[in-house]
Amino acid sequence: MSMKKTLFSFFLMGTLTLSAQTPVKVSIHADQAKNKISKEIYGQFSEHLGTCIYGGLWVGENSPIPNIKGYRTDVFNALKDLQVPVMRWPGGCFADEYHWMDGIGPKEKRAKMVNNNWGGVVEDNSFGTHEFLNLCEMLGCEPYISGNVGSGSVEEMAKWVEYMTSDGESPMANLRRQNGREKPWNVKFFGVGNESWGCGGNMTADYYSDIYRRYSTYCRDFGSNHLYKIASGASDYDYNWTDVLMKKIGDKMKAVSLHYYTCKGWSGSKGSATKFTPEEYLWTVTKAAEIEDVIKKHIAIMDKYDPKNKIDLLVDEWGTWWDQEPGSHPGFLYQQNTMRDAMVAALSLNIFNKYSERVKMANIAQVVNVLQAMILTDGPKMVLTPTYYVFKMYKGHMDATELPLDVQCAELTYNDKKVPAVSVSASKNAKGGILITMANLDKDNAQTVDVDLSNLKVSKVSGTILTGKGIDSYNTFDKPDEVKPAEFKGAKLTKTGMIVTLPAKSIVALEM
Repeated sequence: MSMKKTLFSFFLMGTLTLSAQTPVKVSIHADQAKNKISKEIYGQFSEHLGTCIYGGLWVGENSPIPNIKGYRTDVFNALKDLQVPVMRWPGGCFADEYHWMDGIGPKEKRAKMVNNNWGGVVEDNSFGTHEFLNLCEMLGCEPYISGNVGSGSVEEMAKWVEYMTSDGESPMANLRRQNGREKPWNVKFFGVGNESWGCGGNMTADYYSDIYRRYSTYCRDFGSNHLYKIASGASDYDYNWTDVLMKKIGDKMKAVSLHYYTCKGWSGSKGSATKFTPEEYLWTVTKAAEIEDVIKKHIAIMDKYDPKNKIDLLVDEWGTWWDQEPGSHPGFLYQQNTMRDAMVAALSLNIFNKYSERVKMANIAQVVNVLQAMILTDGPKMVLTPTYYVFKMYKGHMDATELPLDVQCAELTYNDKKVPAVSVSASKNAKGGILITMANLDKDNAQTVDVDLSNLKVSKVSGTILTGKGIDSYNTFDKPDEVKPAEFKGAKLTKTGMIVTLPAKSIVALEM
């Protein structure tokens, strides 16, 4: 069967239905608020993949493209405005073939390597440990280092930690000084391997658990730097992996990771990023919403072994995964970004906020030019994606207290899978400000939302809306403002709450 017929048959199995239109009611239970939404839930992921690093984050000091010490000025400023809290690097699958000593010292003397995972291109290692950690310092974000377990050694990983964080008279600290950095960096988040069940070594959960215990033993704390060690966790529905790690590693890890992609499958076409049917859109949002059930099941396993919530769950890879853009390098995973992707981002972030008691970090894949990117570049040109604007609209949730809520609304249905037509999250910051984010996943129908604010003191409201002409609208280098936030005036306060007129296919952030 041809790929085109296979894809057609796949989506033909689904049905597009919306239960009878009902008023949307949102009840906010401010008196039950207790969990802080970790700012790291709004984290980013940068891998040596395609043009994420080279041409995306980094162009070098001698580039004609305006730069700040080698970092693209336009991309840097966009990320600074986003207030990125944490960035994961160098992978991904690349991490378990990355040997950090190849990426230090004079750039002209750094060893080259072939990036076997992503396109077989030559990696010149001009962007290494110093370049990444200095970028994080300049952005004011926490670095998240993913260590090489798959092809590296315990000694190599231990020396990397020493190189980055030791302030003593040790061989690696002195080597760092020779390379121009006197003081150590502050490195908190450290991943012991990546996808060890797959590209990180094809290990079993039992074997990886033993490997983790060995490798992490030699990842020591130096001075005031304390490592938050992260175990390579499960892929979406592999609940056994989480069970084994919780049982065999336990409190020797600070967190366990989880990867979840909104992706049709790992062989054949994944579908176009910009050309899709109503059925394909509905499949997308129901698939994205399924992460809530996945998180709940992993948390249930963690609760069994860790009832006091001492071990965190990190969704350190998530997002949409479509076919690469026609004409682009097949190994670079460059895809456009539409309002459909923005809906996935809004829905996912609302879910992560809801489970903030256990979910402490999430890293969308990836920050520039790869998969569901914040930013796309082409030579000197740059454009911000709809997903970027979702993160910007939602950044007020960072480190705020989550306000539990109930939502009563119609449901979108694809086969036996359902998702509420309206996704909502609310939080209250330290100064008393309230942020409510809403996504109307229904691409055809507006929703009237009745929000009960009786437990909150609200005197004024302002809003921002993100929408497009179609659910397939996106920004290009020639038309960078097709999808862009605008002032929202569809919220009116009442005596006990607020009435919000939520247009179809829209995402709204309301500040009070």
